[in-house]
Amino acid sequence: MAEPIQLSRYIESFVDSSRSPTQQAASLEAIASLLKNNQLTIETLVREMEGYLTTVDNIIRARGTKIQLVVSILLLGEVLVRLASKPLGDATIHSLIGFFTDRLADWRALRGALVGCLALMRRKSSGGMVSGSDAKAVAESYLQNLQVQSLGQFERKLSFELMECLLERYPNAVASLGDTLIYGICESVDGEKDPHCLMLTFHIIEVLSRLFPDPSDALAGFAHELFEILGCYFPIHFTHQKDEDMTIKRDDLARALMLAFSSTPLFEPYAIPLLLEKLSSSLPSAKLDSLRYLTDCTMKYGADRMAKHIEAIWSSLKEAIFISLDSVLLFTPESLEGPDLPKNEIAAEALSLLQKLIVQNTKLFLDLIVGDEDISMIFNTISNYKNYHEIPLERKQRLNAVGRILFTTAKASQVSCNRVFECFFSRLMDILGLSARNSSGQPYFDESILISKRCNHGALYLSIEILSACRDMIASSETILAATSHTEETWKYLLQSFSPALTMGFCSAFICSSEGTHDAATYIGVKGLLILATFPGGYSLISKTVFEKILVMFVSIINEEYSKRLSWKLALKALGEIGSFIERYHESEKEPSYMDIVVEKILSLAFVGDFGIPFPLRLEALSDIGTSGRSYMLKVVQGLEEAIYANLYEVHGSTSSAEIVTHILKCYSDKVIPWVHCEKGFEEVLLQFAINIWNQIENSTHFNASQTNKKGVLDVMMKAMKLAVANCSEEKQNIIVQKSYNILSSSISFPLEELLLQERFQIAQEVDNSSSRDEWILSLFAAVTIAVHPQTHIPNTRSIVSLFMTTLLKGNVVAAQALGSMVNKLDLKSTRGQTSSDCTLEEAMDIILNLSLWIFDTNSSSSIQSKTISVHDTGLNDLSNGVGSCNSLQIHAILGLAWIGKGLLMRGHEKVNDITMVFLRCLQSSGRAGISHQEKSISENNYKLDLHNSVMKTAADAFQILIGDCEQCLNREFHAIIRPLYKQRFFSTIMPVLQSLVMKLEPLSRLWLFLGYIILFEKVLYFTCQIFFNVGNSNATGWFICIKQ
Repeated sequence: MAEPIQLSRYIESFVDSSRSPTQQAASLEAIASLLKNNQLTIETLVREMEGYLTTVDNIIRARGTKIQLVVSILLLGEVLVRLASKPLGDATIHSLIGFFTDRLADWRALRGALVGCLALMRRKSSGGMVSGSDAKAVAESYLQNLQVQSLGQFERKLSFELMECLLERYPNAVASLGDTLIYGICESVDGEKDPHCLMLTFHIIEVLSRLFPDPSDALAGFAHELFEILGCYFPIHFTHQKDEDMTIKRDDLARALMLAFSSTPLFEPYAIPLLLEKLSSSLPSAKLDSLRYLTDCTMKYGADRMAKHIEAIWSSLKEAIFISLDSVLLFTPESLEGPDLPKNEIAAEALSLLQKLIVQNTKLFLDLIVGDEDISMIFNTISNYKNYHEIPLERKQRLNAVGRILFTTAKASQVSCNRVFECFFSRLMDILGLSARNSSGQPYFDESILISKRCNHGALYLSIEILSACRDMIASSETILAATSHTEETWKYLLQSFSPALTMGFCSAFICSSEGTHDAATYIGVKGLLILATFPGGYSLISKTVFEKILVMFVSIINEEYSKRLSWKLALKALGEIGSFIERYHESEKEPSYMDIVVEKILSLAFVGDFGIPFPLRLEALSDIGTSGRSYMLKVVQGLEEAIYANLYEVHGSTSSAEIVTHILKCYSDKVIPWVHCEKGFEEVLLQFAINIWNQIENSTHFNASQTNKKGVLDVMMKAMKLAVANCSEEKQNIIVQKSYNILSSSISFPLEELLLQERFQIAQEVDNSSSRDEWILSLFAAVTIAVHPQTHIPNTRSIVSLFMTTLLKGNVVAAQALGSMVNKLDLKSTRGQTSSDCTLEEAMDIILNLSLWIFDTNSSSSIQSKTISVHDTGLNDLSNGVGSCNSLQIHAILGLAWIGKGLLMRGHEKVNDITMVFLRCLQSSGRAGISHQEKSISENNYKLDLHNSVMKTAADAFQILIGDCEQCLNREFHAIIRPLYKQRFFSTIMPVLQSLVMKLEPLSRLWLFLGYIILFEKVLYFTCQIFFNVGNSNATGWFICIKQ
């Protein structure tokens, strides 16, 4: 048990106002710890504090909240907060809650009393709870003694939390207080302005309303008074900018107030008129809140209470929709997918509310819509204008609004759909001059006359909106499908009767658009035919023959009218939507037609050489059709790969074949692989693509990388290979790696096993003399290496590292990137199953750093450097000092080191510091080392100096590779190991070194070092420039201006 002296010391420390908050907090935690560990009982603590808790000494009481009485009560309350899960006996809880209840009457001790009451009231039943009678006593004391609005913000917040707790956890106990409770709450919340407190007050009213659900309960007499308190806050105007208020957002307050508004139907007579009034406000946020509140209140108040407001709501909603929607329709391929919610939030909320109201009060609302004069006026207007572009702008906006209203109404329910077809669809058919089938099923019209007739665009647009709504209603409701399969609904009868005429009407609009080149007619024709072709299941409106004619029409546009960009895009989008529809709804009867007419015809475009349509457009069509369904994509992928293989053999001597392969591979990378990545079950497609590419290379002996890369073939093939491999599992990657390694090891000009045994001069000659086919194979193998998972096994790692090292000296950047990826992903330690040809990261770095393969120097010894030489005495030192050797070789070596360093840096390996020091040593060179002992002309000396400057610039640029993001390698897409905050760690390490060197070096070296510094620290440019000025360089001004630009 705790010593009494020790306990008294803790208590004294807490109540002593001279102690720091930290000391007081430590004392509080110490007391709580004693209680939690059963070294102290709550009864003992209370007895020890009794002198403070019950004193009546006026001198002590006069000391206020900073001295013993008040602080000791607060101490007891805070201790109980920390004992929320510790079991306490009923008697103890009763005694404590009684004590705190009494203290609610003492304004000096109020904070501690509120904290204590809250701590006890929030306890769970498993640890002992306050009884209902005690909770009622707390509520009575609260209502009798607390004048909440006269308190400070913190005490008000505690008071509201206590009332919230009473209402939520002890509803039966406090409900018996009836009018007293409701009146007290009204009094306490009235006039509140603090955001935190308002969140609580809104919730209190919401919970209070649930406490008295019956309209005849006590709440009815206070409904008007309560809503007057709530109503003054609508709409929320949140202006608080204090830091402590940042946790409360305007949207939080608005939602809390909305829930209070809709908490009881008793608020309906006051809430709905207020919301309709604010809906006419010029403030967009007020309009939006009004619509959201109306939606919530409509659902909770019920149909009977809302019926009296239907006419006023319809009038306000209609006005909001008319004003908020766009003034013109967008005739774009994207909008073919369906009428999404408008971008304007007000219009979207208004249409959403309209749909809910129609479902709730179907007959009343439909009567208003059908008899609306504004809608009738639009029908009269479109009768006067055949062409959409002839309609005045204001009428276009209203036409758009009416279209949205009819769409929303028809989609709301089966009953509303029937009513729309009865009242509006038939009228539209009359405006269009279309007639129904006769009794024999034949239409009453002459197709040739209708085709030559220009149909009314406005009527066709409204017909499309109604058709689209009907189709979406069927597709989204299984119950409707089941119910209507046995009944002949009005909408179904009318649609089937007019579908032949409508089909010809949409064809007419489309054909007329070809002659008159109007985007509206083109769009309306395509979208109308699309909707007719995509009615699901047994609701199909057109025959198989008509369906196939629509497909043929769209395909012919793809093949022949590619110069008309809008028509071409719309037709392609429509074909994609039809394909998606067939797969989504398992339309087995339509799928064979789609495969034969669309997929096969579009696929043939990849093989037709002499064809008018540009090849990029062919691939766009192929990819869009493929991505509309899994079965289509399999066919498309197969066709694309066959086209690649057919043209790959001709790449060397055929410019057109090279262009075709380039375009197909770009399509594969940009469209096919991202789609496969999002789908499941297509990994085998990527595996076969990669393996087949390697098979083609293996079976061909005349690939010429230097020629084909002029057309970008090798670059796009490497990209496709990387993406395909990256999206495979480790198992599939191992298959690809083994296949590519076998081809590499059997095709390369010099055996991999001999790499480590040859002298660097000989290896450099081998690299320089390697064939173009070797370069092709090596580059693709490097692409595979870049993309694999860290766990994927790369055979014969030692030789591969040496091969990439020698290859990068020739300037092969992909080899450098592959080497950087390898050091990023290699294991730190040997793993079970490793062979002697494999290596760890440390062993790979030994090969890289100790073999002195970086500088091709005819004056250096041909023997391989000992692996025990320190890094600053190895070939890396030769790199920084061998100015007289081939500068291009030095540049390639520095770039290679940069990619290797990047791989190390990203995984957080310390050897990146060694590579960084190499760059710094290059930047410290004087620029005269290569000419100081030579008696040559000034022109020769200048030539030497320029070459050396290029090496120094490359060393400065290497910092960009180290810290810059890269799409080609070493990123998450290609499974790089990335340590969190690796850039920040590198900055903190290298920044002091750079700052020191900038101050010390001579002007020329300082220029290049300064460039590296800028690349690393763009955020501190001005600080860097100040350093530059301080050391007095004449080039500083020019550099500073360049940096600012």
